[in-house]
Amino acid sequence: MSQQSVFQGESLSRWVTFQLDEETYGIDVMQIREVLRCPEISPVPGAPPFMLGIINLRGAVVAIIDTRSRFNLPPHEVDDSSRILILETADHVVGFLVDSVSEVAELNSNDVEAAPDTGGRSTSRFISGLYKRDEGLLILMDAGKLLSDDEMAELAAI
Repeated sequence: MSQQSVFQGESLSRWVTFQLDEETYGIDVMQIREVLRCPEISPVPGAPPFMLGIINLRGAVVAIIDTRSRFNLPPHEVDDSSRILILETADHVVGFLVDSVSEVAELNSNDVEAAPDTGGRSTSRFISGLYKRDEGLLILMDAGKLLSDDEMAELAAI
């Protein structure tokens, strides 16, 4: 569910924007619990290939996902710009490593275009819409679809 305000008949929503490779993505601010600098990530033997490891977040163990791997992008070294988006999806809290976080953008919901049909590519299920800006295209993601139910169950078992 997105945070929205109505002003003169317009529906506005807020999206945290982040970079992966050369693309800009957004996730509804209401799906993000917090944004962290990249702490030390402890690897987990036998973890799924898309999982980097786990972190201790104020006493809670949180699985960290390699978002580049999820999107079939080449690996990228963690640097000072790298951030972890802590997302709340269903009954789980999961972290997603991104190259950098840019801003919180306020978008007019009427200007969001439907996600295009990409011919069955597996990454298309993550896309909830597109928003054209002067800086380029903003690809809006549905955090609840970044991991399948089976993948979430696999992470919960770790």
